Amino acid sequence: MFALSDIDNIIINSIKEDMPSGDITTDNIIDENAKSDAKMIAKDSGVIAGLDIAKRVFELLDPDVKFEKLVKEGQWVNKGDVIVTIHGNTRALLKGERTALNLLQRLSGIATKTRGYAEKIKHLKAKVVDTRKTTPGLRIVEKYAVRVGGGTNHRFCLSDGVLIKDNHIKAAGGIKKAIELVRDKIPHTIKIEVETETIEEVLEAIDGRADIIMLDNMGLDIMKEAVKIINGKAIVEASGNVNLNSIVDIAETGVDIISVGSLTHSVNAFDISMKIS
Repeated sequence: MFALSDIDNIIINSIKEDMPSGDITTDNIIDENAKSDAKMIAKDSGVIAGLDIAKRVFELLDPDVKFEKLVKEGQWVNKGDVIVTIHGNTRALLKGERTALNLLQRLSGIATKTRGYAEKIKHLKAKVVDTRKTTPGLRIVEKYAVRVGGGTNHRFCLSDGVLIKDNHIKAAGGIKKAIELVRDKIPHTIKIEVETETIEEVLEAIDGRADIIMLDNMGLDIMKEAVKIINGKAIVEASGNVNLNSIVDIAETGVDIISVGSLTHSVNAFDISMKIS
């Protein structure tokens, strides 16, 4: 799934942000040896993602905590469902509550939104993928949540793959020139993707032997024409102005991939509460 050290770094930084000098409320009210039970309750309906991350928050604060998952990762839950029960040091439960909920709510929101997009086009060949429009510092877990929701990941970072965008093209002096420059410097195992906005640019990308051609903000008719012209010579990605109302029409043009930045950059958190009993 991901390296535990990466997750620990995210959690530790979040806890430090939330209580840089301790929790002056909890530490002055709750006995240091007190134990409590708590439960997390879904206050909305959707897909749960990030249970093990929430568990890890409490483990770092109380190594003896008992964290019981009552639902599976990626499971659809309904409003009012109890998703987790916890038993541990009361101070640890209170100190970890907000960090655990923040992460769990955000990842569940991403998974829920992704599920909505993926379900819309499950009868078609196109895949829903994310982008690099993620929360700084949380990319690894946000892209994980996309997978939990039924989506697929685009490149993780700028080091993963070549994506020649409009500014690269302008700086290089054209699509074909940009492809030639980068191809001479990268391993043969790395694919080259080019962003195009017109049929003329699509033709230039084909001529340059791009591996993936992105159709950026194209109308449906132009997109259909582009797919026919490419005709299997490259993987075709559609991007721009994708929403739940448009994704089926876009998928029906015959593209292979549909990238949706809003899966991570403008998602609503999935509402979850934690109650100590």
